[in-house]
Order: sequence, then C-alpha cells, then structure tokens
Amino acid sequence: MIKRYTLPLLLLFSITTVLSAQSVPAWYNAGHEAKVDSLISVMTLQEKVGQMTLFTSDWVKTGPTLREGYQADIKAGKCGAIFNAHTVDYNRKLQELAVNGTRLGIPLIFGYDVIHGYRTIFPIPLGETASFNPEAARESAAIAAKESAAAGLHWTFAPMVDIARDPRWGRVMEGAGEDVYLSSVMAAARVKGFQGDDLRDPTTVLACAKHFAAYGAGQAGRDYHTVDISERVLEEIYLPPFKATLDAGVATFMTSFNELDGIPASGSHKLLTEILRDRWGFMGFVVTDYTSINEMVPHGVVADEADAGIMAANAGVDMDMQGAVFYNHLADQVKKGEVAMDQVDEAVRRVLRMKYAAGLFDDPYAYFNNERQETSILTDEHRAAARRIGRESLVLLKNENDVLPLAKSEKKILLTGPLADSKADMLGAWHGDGRAADCVTLLTGMQAVMADAKQLTYVKEVDQALAQAADADVIVVAAGEKWFESGEAASRTDINLPRGQEDMIRQLAATGKPVVVVLFNGRPLTLTGIDSTASAIVEAWYPGTEAGNAVADVLFGAYNPAGKLPMTFPRSVGQVPIFYSMKNTGRPKLDETGKYVSKYIDESNLPLYPFGYGLSYTSFSYGAPTLSGQELNRNDTLTVTVTVSNTGGVDGHEVVQLYLKDHVGSVTRPVRELKAFQRVLLRAGETQNITFKLTSQDLSFHRRDRTFGSEPGRFTVFIGGSSTTENGAEFSLNSPSLKR
Repeated sequence: MIKRYTLPLLLLFSITTVLSAQSVPAWYNAGHEAKVDSLISVMTLQEKVGQMTLFTSDWVKTGPTLREGYQADIKAGKCGAIFNAHTVDYNRKLQELAVNGTRLGIPLIFGYDVIHGYRTIFPIPLGETASFNPEAARESAAIAAKESAAAGLHWTFAPMVDIARDPRWGRVMEGAGEDVYLSSVMAAARVKGFQGDDLRDPTTVLACAKHFAAYGAGQAGRDYHTVDISERVLEEIYLPPFKATLDAGVATFMTSFNELDGIPASGSHKLLTEILRDRWGFMGFVVTDYTSINEMVPHGVVADEADAGIMAANAGVDMDMQGAVFYNHLADQVKKGEVAMDQVDEAVRRVLRMKYAAGLFDDPYAYFNNERQETSILTDEHRAAARRIGRESLVLLKNENDVLPLAKSEKKILLTGPLADSKADMLGAWHGDGRAADCVTLLTGMQAVMADAKQLTYVKEVDQALAQAADADVIVVAAGEKWFESGEAASRTDINLPRGQEDMIRQLAATGKPVVVVLFNGRPLTLTGIDSTASAIVEAWYPGTEAGNAVADVLFGAYNPAGKLPMTFPRSVGQVPIFYSMKNTGRPKLDETGKYVSKYIDESNLPLYPFGYGLSYTSFSYGAPTLSGQELNRNDTLTVTVTVSNTGGVDGHEVVQLYLKDHVGSVTRPVRELKAFQRVLLRAGETQNITFKLTSQDLSFHRRDRTFGSEPGRFTVFIGGSSTTENGAEFSLNSPSLKR
C-alpha cells in the first residue's frame, strides 16, 4: 500500500507531526514507473547524460559563469533542464526545441530562484518567519508559485532551510533563522505552498530543499566556507528541517557548496545516498548548486573536473547545475566503468519521474498560457496579501513611553534616512522578477495614511534633518542595509548599521525629539548604540512590494505588531555565534560575582534581543502552566494549559511559545528548546486558555548510543512570550524500558 503524505495542521505546531516519517510522497504515481523505464530503455547514453544536465539561459546571472550554446544543446538532446529563463513566449520557444527538435521529445523543466515571490515580492523568508505564522508562509509560497508558473516556470530553488546562527553570513535572510523546530515548521509550510495538492496543476511548481547540508554553519560567517561540525550536531540541528521538507513531499533537493567531514557535499555518498535515499527514502532528484561539482577541484579532494564528476555521480547527484561536468565527461566514464550504467539510469529515472509527476509529458506547454500570464501576476489580491503578510512580519523591538503608534493628525512628523524613499531596497536579495518600480516606499506609505500630508516633512540629508527637527513632534528614521548588502556572497564582519547611520540617529536623538527607527535589513544587526538613543525601533526586514504600506500600518496603529525574532540579536559581533538553545558548560555564569566562569570581561553573556522576542501595543500576562499530571508515561500524552490575558487596551496577537528543558541526559542537552507555539488573537481585556499536547516523542534526541528516542528523567516546560520566559512547571518522564 502506498502511504500518502498529508501536511500537518498548521494551527497546533507539534514537532511530532512535522517530523513524522513518510517515505512515499503524495505526488508519486506508481503507474509512471513503467513509462519511465520504457523510455530509459530506448535512450542513448548521451541522451541520458542530457537529462542529468542543467544549464542557465543568458537572461539572468546568478553565479560566476555564463555559457553560450544552450539552445543548440537543447536541440541536440544534451540538456534536459534550463534555469534563469522565464516568461511564456521565451520558454515556449525553448520547449519547442526539446519536444519537436529531439529524437525522443522529452520536455524541459524550467527553474528559477523564486525565493520570496516572483513579481509580487513578499518579506524575505527570515522576516516572514518572524510572523510565527506558517499559514502566511504557505500562502506567500502558493502565490509565488502561481505567478512563476504563469510565467512558464515549473521549478523553484526554494525553500532554503539551512539553520543559521551567525548573522555575519549574508544568506541568513533566505532561511528561517536559528531554531530547528521553527525552521522545520516553516519549511514544511513553504513546500506545501509551492507544490499544492497536485503537481500537475499548472499553478504549482516543484520545490527544492536547499542546501543539503549544513551550509549555514560556515566558519567565520563566510559564504562558501568550510563547515566542521560533529555528527550529533548534524543530526540534531541541521538535518531535521530537511527531513521536514521530505515529509511534506518536496520534489527536489539541492546540494550545498560546503564540505562536511572533509567531503564536499556534492560528492558526499553519506549525505546523498546513505541519509537521503537509504534512510529517508527520498524519491525525487538531487541537483547540485551552481558549478559545485567543478568546485570540488579547489576544495582539494579531486585532481580535476573529470574526477569530480565521478565522485558526484557515485555519491548520488542526479543533475549537474551549470558546470557541464557530466556533459563533458560522464559518457566516457560510463564506458570505462568508472561510473556504473545503473547509477546513471537511476539518476535519469528520478529526473523523468518528476517530469511525469509535474504533467510535462501529458502537456509540455501547460505552463505557457499568455492569458494566465497577463492576469495572474502582481494582482490586487496578491498585493493585498503581501501587505498583510508584510505587517505580520514586523517586530517591535523598543517603544519607550509608547511613542508608537503615531497619530494620523495633529502631530508633525519628520521622515529621513537613506531608505525612506528607496524602492529597490524594499525588495531585498533574491527578489525573483520583482521590480523596484512596483514597490511602495515608506514615504509613500506614510503619505497615504496621514490625514494632512503637510504634517509630514521628508528630507534626505542629516544636516537638513537636524535643521528641521525643531519643528517636528517626532522623527522617523528609515535605516539599515542596502538590498545587496545581505544575501549570497554578502558576508560582513561588521554587522552594525553601515555608513554612519548610528551617528546620524544619535545626533537626531540629541535634539530631544522622539526618534523612531525603522530598520530595513536582511540579518540581525548590532543595535546596542541605537537601542540606547532611539525612542522606538521597528524591525521591518525587507518587506517586499508593499513595504511602505505594511510599515505604515504598524507605525500608525492600523495593525498591532506581533512579530517575534527568529534569530538572536547580539550586543556585539564578538558574541557571535549566539543563540538561545545553547548548552551549559561545567562553569556556567550564574551571577555577577564569579571570575572563573564562562563569561566575557567586557560584555554581558546576554543578547540585546533574544530569540522569540517582540513587543506589542498592548500587554499580555501569563498564568503559571498547569499540567494534566506530574508524570508522563512513554505512550501517553501530557496536556499543558496556560492562561493568557490581554491586559491592555488594544486587540493584538500573541505568539505563545512552549520550551522544554531536559535536566539530565545521557549526553549534554540544550538549556531549552522550542517545541510548540500558537499564534492567538486576544481582544482587549480577553483571557484564553491555551493548550498544548506533549508526548515522549517531543522529548526525544540522539542518545549516547546514537539511537533516537527519549529517556526517563526530570523536565521543565516553560511557556511565555519569548525564549527567556521563566514561567514554568516540572514533570517527569517515566519510561522504565528506556535506560541510559
């Protein structure tokens, strides 16, 4: 019997359901296997290699090389997939070359980096994760799929599910942050959004889980750099979000640039075969990242690209992105016996399986509909969703003396800062086919809200702003990074505000007027300086096409901010990496008196803003958690209930977060781990009882003997509004059959 995967409900986010093992995805059709085998049986070796070859068009440059001649290669059957080509008419012409111009007429698959929107751009994934709303992630991915599919695309290179704990790394903007559980939930939601319920539906696209694996652990926060982590850290931290995408039915995986245990990921038999195929049962295909097979040569594990190709093919790579290594060498290597024909056939089988699953053999032109392209891209409905999800992603970091929300009238507002009216910088990196001209800036958004536009003054320069400050009741500063200062190949050693912006904010605050800082950025920044001078700080990330409207909704109180940080914000770069789920040491810092404990002599151990932190225009109070029992048996469920009240005068959402602490384990355990959350709406004065369910599976980890499971012992469950909550209750896991 074929098991069918069903995405878990996204309202009660149980780690048990998100990481449940399902080896056969919903898109799998056993009836396709005979067709695939029949086709493989008549293919020449060169045609097989063609299906394992992916080339870029010359429309967009997303890597270090461009290659001419891809159209001739399509017609010769030497290329089975194309990326960086989009729009209906252009892709149709390329598809016609494959379908009508080759011996077997195997259709192409078209891919593109649709990361947080195609034309309608949503918040960067890190920002969207701050919403703690997987349904928003599913919805934005579904809209991105609808638009990109309408532009002739079948495949997106998303979601990126790399755990990221070093904000110096520019690609933190592309993922879901530092936490394993939150990343797993968001990853599953995004896969479901991209792929929908039926891959044959021409409003869906194939998703691609990247970068497999541990790309986010690059040393020194440097992109493409070495990764050196233990087997336990790989299993417990970096693999679970990938497993979550597989359980959600993800169609493809992408290898990472980094090495792992001395082996580049694109040549790792352990990752691509032993874990992904043999243990997890993945049935889709694996594509490399851009020229990563070629890059095994400078890694120093192979002498030349030919050897790199042998290593990659035998490791389990199915498709070579852009490097032309399989294209140039694989056929000869098969003839020489260096790569088995069975290995090639299996790779081709996986690629063709996905083309059948996507309906490309039924209708190679199903995605090429000009009318759909005209009516499905950048619609009013999509812009409204971008605005709504954008404001859900904003995090209120500081609000001294309730300076926010701003009044729509009576107050004179001075707006300044380098990003106040910069359309391009609202998009963020990896913005697909997003266009600056379509973006709403903060200036435009604020002008649309204010009752009297004359009450808003906008100036570009610091000197002008200082001169105008005396006439203002409040100053709004739009600060942050330019869009290209985060993303791929955008690592930074200094994660403070660039180009003197902190000094600008300090000068404006010295005027005595309240200063509201709105941050547009793709990573956690060191904000200690502006935290001490600004009256209010709003973390807006890069909100996308509707940026200005989304931020204005929050600034003026049309929406009560509810975002929570998906990554820890350090006090200084010297604390990096810093994350909430650290492990204790033998000498933990418990107070301010000890010298010979794990601490700095020039800085606190604590972050500036912790994971899960975010303020509101109202206030929430929590009762002590109550448990259905003091002991949890191995096969039972523990019910945890907490009373949450909105004690302020404004309706608002609160993200109720549940953390667990394992007091003693057979190996050292994190000080606490997020295990569940609920995003709830509480009206002013309203109280709700919030309930969570825990089982022994939620307490499981990789034990001393490397098996995965729970252990008997004492646990504390914490429930509150951030990772620092001490609102807890204790219970014990009673499992006599489980021994340390």
